[in-house]
Amino acid sequence: MKKIVALVVFVGIISGFVTPTYDGYRTIRNTVFNPGEHVEYIAHYGPINAGVAAVDVSKKLYYLNGRLCYRVDITGKTIGAFDLVNRVRDTWRSYIDTSAFMSHRFYRHLEETDYRRDEITHIEPAKNVATMRYEQWKEKKDGSKSNMDKGKKVVVVPRNVQDMISGYYYLRMLDFDSMKPDQVITIPGMLEDKTYDLKIRYKGKSVAKTKFGKIYAHKLVPIMPQNGMFSGENSIRFWVSDDGNRIPIRIEADMVIGKVVVEVKNFRNLRHKFNFKKKK
Repeated sequence: MKKIVALVVFVGIISGFVTPTYDGYRTIRNTVFNPGEHVEYIAHYGPINAGVAAVDVSKKLYYLNGRLCYRVDITGKTIGAFDLVNRVRDTWRSYIDTSAFMSHRFYRHLEETDYRRDEITHIEPAKNVATMRYEQWKEKKDGSKSNMDKGKKVVVVPRNVQDMISGYYYLRMLDFDSMKPDQVITIPGMLEDKTYDLKIRYKGKSVAKTKFGKIYAHKLVPIMPQNGMFSGENSIRFWVSDDGNRIPIRIEADMVIGKVVVEVKNFRNLRHKFNFKKKK
């Protein structure tokens, strides 16, 4: 269950329906969220509550690479029985260009059982270069460290590269109403020192069940490569609210250990109201 938080953050979906400006940066108008937005998620493994996560947009703006940025923090942890056998306390942070909606800096602090990792990636969009520095180790019961490893890696990245959080916010800028069912979106992204192209299939309009009621949504399915974690090409499905917020409200993942469901638990300071399906 060490990847529960990654499931929440996995919905980093990006595309290219924007126009570059004279300085090489594209311009995207944000009509979707405001600073101070807060969304909470809960992950279920069958009938068991397995983990929770919170997504927070800072009320302050930050200045990186000569650009104004939002700061977004995602914190996640296991709960209940899962916390006893596989304790997770993770923090992910991204500094996202307020106009171009791309990443300038990405940070992770991972605590997963006895594994620890601190990682920070500085991205220079004008040079298409990212510098990733990390430290990782095993933490003993007395708090001492073993198996310490640290390093620095410089990576050539594609134009408008996204980290996993900035991609999630770029997702919310997309006009899903203009997409056709089964349209495939190709995504340039990076994690650690690797770049990748992720493909997402838009499946059309749907309705997602939440604790607050049924919400009109758009359904998307990442096309997953063969791996030892998920079961099959269509093993992840997620629903993005069909309203002004366009936030992921439900995720289903068929994993080798069983089915995991992630859904919205709480929220505040949303810019728009959810588009609920009225009861007949």
